[in-house]
Amino acid sequence: MPRLSPYRRLFRLPGTRAFTAGNLIARLPMGMFSVSAVVMIAGSRGSYALAGAVTATGLAATALVAPWIARLVDRRGQARVALPATVIAVLGSFSLLLCVRHDAPDWTLFASYAATATTPNTGGMSRARWAHLLADDPKALHTANSFEQAADELCFMLGPVLAAFLCGAFFPEAGTLVGAVLLLTGMVLFTTRRATEPPVRAQIPGKAPLRAPGIPPLLAVCLAMGAVFGATEVVTLAFADAQGRQSAAGAVLALQAAGSCGAGLLYGAAKPAGPAAARLPWCLAAMAALLALPLLAAALTGSLLTLAAALLVAGMATAPTMVTAMTLVQERTPEGRLNEGMTLAVTGLLGGIACGSAIGGWTVEHLSPTAGYVVPVTAACVALALSLPLASNRFTVIPTHH
Repeated sequence: MPRLSPYRRLFRLPGTRAFTAGNLIARLPMGMFSVSAVVMIAGSRGSYALAGAVTATGLAATALVAPWIARLVDRRGQARVALPATVIAVLGSFSLLLCVRHDAPDWTLFASYAATATTPNTGGMSRARWAHLLADDPKALHTANSFEQAADELCFMLGPVLAAFLCGAFFPEAGTLVGAVLLLTGMVLFTTRRATEPPVRAQIPGKAPLRAPGIPPLLAVCLAMGAVFGATEVVTLAFADAQGRQSAAGAVLALQAAGSCGAGLLYGAAKPAGPAAARLPWCLAAMAALLALPLLAAALTGSLLTLAAALLVAGMATAPTMVTAMTLVQERTPEGRLNEGMTLAVTGLLGGIACGSAIGGWTVEHLSPTAGYVVPVTAACVALALSLPLASNRFTVIPTHH
C-alpha cells in the first residue's frame, strides 16, 4: 500500500479523477478499432489482405493527420478541437460499419477508415493536463506519466479482448459500434472538464516541435521502439498459429502488456535516478536484454506457455522505457506545443509499428516464426544506439510550462 500512496496524492487534486475517467473511456477503443475492423471486413469479404490494407491505410492517414489535429488542440484548446474531431472520426467508423454491412464497393472501406484518422491523441491530451497541473512538481509529474503509460498498456491489453468478444458473441460489427460509442462518450466527459484544461495562448512562441533541438533524434528512437512492438505482435501471432493455438495469441500478447502495466505503476511510485536523458539508454538496454528471453524460449523450447512467461517478463521493460522517452519529449518540446510534440512521438511509434510488422511478417514467411524474434531484439538495439547521443548535454532543454 505505501507504494500506491503517490497515486493517491495524485488523484486528490481537484478535477483529476473526472478527466481521467473520461479519458480512459475514450482511450479504450484505441485497442479495439483495428481488431474490430479486421474481424468485420475479413468476415464479410473473406479477405484478410483487404482487411489489412484498410487498416494500414488508416494508420498512414493517422500519421499525416494526427500532428495537424494536435497543433490545432494546442492553439485552440482541447474542448474546441478534440470534440469536433472525434465526431468526424466516429462518423467514419459508422460509415465503415454501414459500408461493410451493405456490401459497398471496396474503396468506400478505405475512405471510411481513413476518416477515423481525426481521432485526437487522448493520451497526449491527458499528459498535457498533468504537465499543466504539476508544472512545479517533477516527482508527481513522473508518477502521472507512469500512470498514463500503465493506462495505455491496460487499454491495449483489454481492447482487443473486448473487441474479439463483442464481434464473436453478438455480430461482426459490434466491436466497431461499441468502440465508436465509447470514444464519443469518453471524449464528451473529458472535454467538458474545463477546469484542468491547459490554458490557450493567443500566440505560441518558439519553433515547431519537429525543429526543436533534441526532438528529431527522439522521434528516431520512437520509430525503432515502435518496430519492437509491431514485430513482436506479428511474430507472436505467427508462432501461435504454427503451434495450432492461434486463438491463444491474444492472451499471450495480453500477458506482455500486463507485465508492462505492472512495471509502469511500480516505476511511477519510485524516485527516478538522474535526468531522463541519462536513464533512457539504460531502459533501452534492459529492453534489448529482456527481449532475448522470448527468442530463447521459442528457440530452445518451442513451447507457447514458456514463450508467454518470457513475454510477461520482457514486457516489464516497456513502460519504464516509454515513460522515460515521453518525459524527454515533454522536456524538449517548445512551450505551448506539448500536445503536438507528444503526438509526433506517437506518430513515430505508429510508423515503427508498421515497419516492424512488415519486417517481422517477411521474416516469419521466409525464415520461421522463431527467427522472427530476432527482429524486435535488433530493433531494440538500434533504439539503444540512437539514444546514446541523447544522454549528452548538447541539446538545450526547452521549458514547456510555467
